[in-house]
Order: sequence, then structure tokens, then C-alpha cells
Amino acid sequence: MLLRPLCILSFAMSHCAVFAAGESRPLNFINDIQPILTKASCNSGACHAKAITGQRGFRLSVLGFESDEDYEAIVKQGKGRRIFPPAPEESLLLTKATNQTPHGGGKKLEPGSVFHQTLVRWIKEGMPYESPSDAKLTGISVEPATVMLKPLSTQQLKVTAAYSDGSKRDVTALALYEANDRNMAEVTEQGLMKIRDLPGNIAVMVRYSGLVSVCSISVPLGLAVTSVPPEKNFVDKLVFANLKRLGIPPSPVCDDSTFLRRVSLDIAGRLPTLEETQTFLANRSPNKRDEAVDALLKSPDYADYFANKWTTLLKNQREDAADITANFAFHAWMRDNLLADTPYDQIVRQILASTGTIVSNPPVAWYKRVKEPNQQLEDVAQLFLGVRMQCAQCHHHPFEKWRQADYYHLAAFFTRIGRKPTAIAGEDLIFHKRGKAEAEHRKTRVMLKPAGLGQTPLDVAPDDDPRLKLVDWMAEKNNPFFAKSLANRYWKHFFKKGLVEPEDDLRDSNPPTNPELLDALARHFVDSKFDLKALVRAITQSHAYQLSAMPNDANALDRQNFSHFYPKRMTAEVLLDSVDMVTGSRTDFADLPPGTRAVALPDNSYNRASPFLKVFGRPEGSSVCECERTQSASLAQSLHLMNASDIKSKLAAANGMADKLTKLEEPEPKRIRQLYLSAYSREPSAEEARIAEAHLAKPRMDAQGKALDSVRSRRMGYEDIIWALVNTKEFLYNH
Repeated sequence: MLLRPLCILSFAMSHCAVFAAGESRPLNFINDIQPILTKASCNSGACHAKAITGQRGFRLSVLGFESDEDYEAIVKQGKGRRIFPPAPEESLLLTKATNQTPHGGGKKLEPGSVFHQTLVRWIKEGMPYESPSDAKLTGISVEPATVMLKPLSTQQLKVTAAYSDGSKRDVTALALYEANDRNMAEVTEQGLMKIRDLPGNIAVMVRYSGLVSVCSISVPLGLAVTSVPPEKNFVDKLVFANLKRLGIPPSPVCDDSTFLRRVSLDIAGRLPTLEETQTFLANRSPNKRDEAVDALLKSPDYADYFANKWTTLLKNQREDAADITANFAFHAWMRDNLLADTPYDQIVRQILASTGTIVSNPPVAWYKRVKEPNQQLEDVAQLFLGVRMQCAQCHHHPFEKWRQADYYHLAAFFTRIGRKPTAIAGEDLIFHKRGKAEAEHRKTRVMLKPAGLGQTPLDVAPDDDPRLKLVDWMAEKNNPFFAKSLANRYWKHFFKKGLVEPEDDLRDSNPPTNPELLDALARHFVDSKFDLKALVRAITQSHAYQLSAMPNDANALDRQNFSHFYPKRMTAEVLLDSVDMVTGSRTDFADLPPGTRAVALPDNSYNRASPFLKVFGRPEGSSVCECERTQSASLAQSLHLMNASDIKSKLAAANGMADKLTKLEEPEPKRIRQLYLSAYSREPSAEEARIAEAHLAKPRMDAQGKALDSVRSRRMGYEDIIWALVNTKEFLYNH
């Protein structure tokens, strides 16, 4: 129901009236006071829930997850100085919150407001914490749970709390609200949603007393979608069905040149060669796009490119010279497994359950980098399950159901890892250390058994490696995280934007923009027995992936429904290789054979020796988050491409592209055509060809003003054109 402004005002006022109407109901700290503190942000990380010290000696738990501790701090700490029962209104808790006593956090409560009155009444009643007969909060719900709204409209949410005695309470005024995409909607503190003009799907997370609910909103463009490309597979069916539901017409399928360049960059991390482009464009087979995908997946370039992706996420860093053997071995092992199409669950199993030395078993290298059980579980959860567990080490996850106990149950899988130094400096022998697998809860000091997220704790025999039990659970067909996490990560690789953003933050309060599609991708991945190439094939052979990057008049504002292809900047390694290919030069790297591509570099050490890789944001591999890679443009990048010494030397390289084109026994138009096919995988337009020919025909002078001979002049002309091409957006972006 859409509410007019006056209705919204009366609705908010009625909420306060409902809250105040419970005068006959005894108050308690958990049900009545803690929610007020949370709503006023008193227990936020920036205020009194600040780590270790709190604020000016007054410390509360984050978002009130430890009610007993908060009650102790308010009522008893400092000899009860914060509460004054003889005159409740004069209690420091209230005078600070109303800013009557100077308060660094400013005014949090209005004197005489409903919340203020509730706090006064609670103090008058003797500050009760909770009695056995008090109703317990059992759940919350939001209305509407799903709704379709027009752009620039509003919608008031209503949040209801349910209790163990069967009662319900309207807690709209006390709940916290957060939209997962603030470019599409904002929500006021009173739960009023204000929809912006971008079409798509939004989720608003609603929090109350440690519980979370979600309102899912669809904002249609509302146009009639009368024409969509043919459906090639389930990806198309679900993408186009969502576009029809939202009334967003898709762009047409891209041309052959665009497709070949796009898919080569996305699968092989390189531009198509001149020969590949010419052969593909001349091919008249109706299946040539599917055949191109298959050829790229069989190529060693695919393995190089995705090994670069995975070893970076798995922290294959070089901290000193002793790391070189481990890094090279781990990278080569990952590349070989990708080339052989080893199932994903087996790759993960070999890493997580690895034993031995790096020389005999390269995946052991992961344990060389990630040594502590806490870091191991956090990396595994984020990278392989799409769940961020870091918060749960100290307190209940603020946006999820995971508690501290879940964190330490997961940590218990890694507590029986033994290490023994070997004869090689800096290398350990990794083995399963016989004993009981359990982890100590940081707060309660209780020893907890291993358990997957949301699973029953396991009894693992002392002789059994608990890590094997972990990967067994991860690879189960009905595991709710493993396949979805990988499917979402790969979808983002090919489409720039994940179905869930960030790609490693899958949770109920951050739902996918197309839930049916993510479910289908995960099912396909499981049914294929975790075949990574099969997943890539399903994505790239779809017409949804092959849509033009040029938006039509209707879908230009779409940022999440894939009505057109979203252009993305080349990564640092891919761009360096592309510049090398178009200039006909090469970049050499220490300890590697001449001609090794940048996407085949085994670790982060090469960033220090390459200004190009550093400027364009190649990650150091210190995090399992893809966000470590810099993809945004910068002035330094533009200046580097325009006038850096390494770019100039590539343009002028002996036997480079400019040199070869100058010497080529071909008419000028053919040479220009060859250059455009190499850089853009397309032929030049008539205007582009005319401009290039005119530029090449210009006479040039040397530094002393003397006319250059025609060969040198023409070579400089080609250098200019190549320089111009690599500085265009068409070259820098995969589109």
C-alpha cells in the first residue's frame, strides 16, 4: 500500500501510541530497554560498543548481543552511578542521552518522548532484567515481505515482533533499516522506503533485537518486452524472464567481432590473435561461437588466466627469497588442475586437507601462508562458502544468524594441524596431529566440537583428520553455500556484477537480484560434479552473456538485471599482455622464460619490478577478497599509457608492430585493417581508415628540423596510431 505524506505521519504517530499503550505490561531490560539503546546507536561500534574500551569507560556490547553484560554496565558498574532511582529523570543514563549533561555523542533522545518515558518507567519499576515468566522474543516479520513498487514511489514498512506467549508487538519505530543498494532506495529511521528511479530488485534488511528479516522490492521499468534473443539454455530463460517481469527490453546480441574479443579476454585473459580473428569472422558455421568457447577452454591460456585468479585469492605471496620454490610449485599445481579440468570440490579438498611438504604436495603451500586456525576458517568461509565470519569471532554477526559458537565450531576443523620443520629453510611438514578436534570459545571457555555452519557438531575420532569431514560437508549436494558461492563468483567474473554483491557475502539479509538464476547455476554446477569448465561454458554460450554493451533507449539505467553487457576495464595483467600483443613487444620477468605472459606470473613479487602492474592495481594477494584488485581508473594510469618510458619503448621496439607494418609488402589500407583487427578484433570504419591514411602520409621532421626519409616517417606514423589505439576506451575495456 502506498501512503500519502499525511498518512505516513499518522502511521508513525500510531506506532508510538502502540508502544506506549503497554502500561499494564511490566517492562524488562531485554524486551524493552535494549532495543531503545540499539535504535539510538548507543551500542554501535562508533559509540559505546567501541572495541576494548567503549567510550569514556562505558562499554556496551555490539548491537546489544550480550544483554547481561550491558545490564551490568548500566545498572551496577561505577557503583550504579548511571542510574538514580529516587529521581529517574536525573539518571546519568538519561541526562547524557538527552544532552542535558554534555555528551560527546550528542542528543540521542528527546525529553518526554516515548522512548524517554519508557526508560523512566523502567527505572521506577526497579530496573528489572528479566523474569522466568516474561515472554521471550521468538521472531520478527516485516510487511510487506515482497512488493512491486513504481520508481520514485514510497512504501511504509511495518515490523512485528512475536513472543513465546503468543503475543505480538509493533516494533516499527524500534527496528533498524538498511537497503542493500542505496542507489536504488533509501529507508528512513521510521521504516519509510523511498524508491529512486533505477529499475531492478532491492532488499531492505530489518533488524530488531538480534533478529533479521528482509523486505524484497521489485521496481519495474514497466515497458512491454516484445522481443528477446532466442533462449540457448537455462541462463537465458531466467535472465530474460526477469527482464520481462520488470519490463526492461534487452539489447540485441553483439556482433561476431565483439563476441570474440569479449570471450577471449574473459576466458583466456588475452586478445584474440590476428589469425583467430580472421578465421572466426570468415567462418559461416552457426555454431562457431560455441566452438570458440570450447577452443578457449582447452587452451593453456585459460589455465594461466584462472590460475592467476585463484593463486592470488589463495595468498600465494613471496615474502622472501625462500618462498620462490613454494610459490612456483603451488601456481604450477593450480594451473595443471585447471587445464585438466579437475573438479572444483577435489581442488578444494586437496588444498584444505593437504599434508606433507611443498615439494611432494604443492597445495600444502596454502598452510605456509595461512597458519592460524582462526585465519584459516575465516579465509575458507569467505572464499569457498561466501560467508564472512570475522565479526563472529568476538560477537554475534550483526547481519546474520552466526554466533560466536558457530565461529569456533568451524575453527575446530583446523585445530589438529601439526607442523614440523624440514631441512629446507622456511618450510614445514604439515601433518594431522592425533587428538581430539575442538576449539575453545573465546568468551565462555567451553571446548566446542567441529561443525559446519548450521550443522550438528561432529564426533571426530582422534585418528581421523577433521579437515576431511569439513570438505565432505562442503561438497554435499545440499550444501547451501559451496556451489552458490562459486557460481556467484564466476558470474561476476563474466558479467562484472555478481547476482549477490559483494560476491563473497552471501546471507539471507543480502539476497540475490535473481534468486532463481543463482539457484539454477548452483544446481548445474553440482549436477556437473563441480565442473568449472561446464559452468563457464553455460555462462559464455548464453545469449545473455552475448548481449551488446550498447544500451537501448529503455535499459540504459539498468545496473543489475543484465539487459545489456556491462563494460569492464581490463585487469593489470591482461592489459599489459594486450599492450604487448598490439605493439608486438614483450615484457620479460625475472626467473621466468622469455615471453611469459603477465597473467602467468606465479606471485606478487613481480609487482615491485613492474611499474605498469603496480600502477594498474595488480593485487598483492594478502586477502581472499577480490576487492584487493584495483579496477578504477586513475590519473597515474592515464599518464603511464600516454608517456611512460616502457610504453614508448614498446611502440618503438625492433621487429615490433610498427616496424613490421612499415616493412609489410601490402597496400596501406590492408596494413591499417590488420592493425585494427589486432587491437579491436574489427575492421576500421571508412572514417577511421581515412584519418589513419592521412596521418601516415604526413611528412615528419627529426629533432633538428630535417625531413625524415619516408620509411622512418611512416614508422613513426604507425607508432602514433598504435599509441592512439591503446589509449582509447574501446581498447582498455572489455565490452
